[in-house]
Amino acid sequence: QVQLVESGGGSVQPGGSLRLSCAASGITSELYATAWFRQVPGKEREGVACISSFDVNTHYADSVKGRFTVSRDKAKNTVYLQMNGLKPEDTAVYYCAATMILRNGQCWSESYDYWGQGTQVTVSS
Repeated sequence: QVQLVESGGGSVQPGGSLRLSCAASGITSELYATAWFRQVPGKEREGVACISSFDVNTHYADSVKGRFTVSRDKAKNTVYLQMNGLKPEDTAVYYCAATMILRNGQCWSESYDYWGQGTQVTVSS
């Protein structure tokens, strides 16, 4: 059974940092493209960052480029999202997702099979 479990969310002041974790079980994370998405109530879900299988490529939304970093620890079967310079507009529920469909360095897509339950990030003074 495939399971993705996010953690690391919380409340932080503008300019602060958080590191989200996406721990995978039932799969070998390295074989899967993994992405972070976020959603605010009443708005569409948006892609934030992704890392391809075998960590060949990463991709970031323009709104987070230079502030967020996605990485993978193969030994821990975990993908991370380091978020620095947080802004109030980063407030959302953050989800990680994984798929084997995307290959050859691809990861920026809505086509993800497995999803975590989400973790809340709130940026407010």
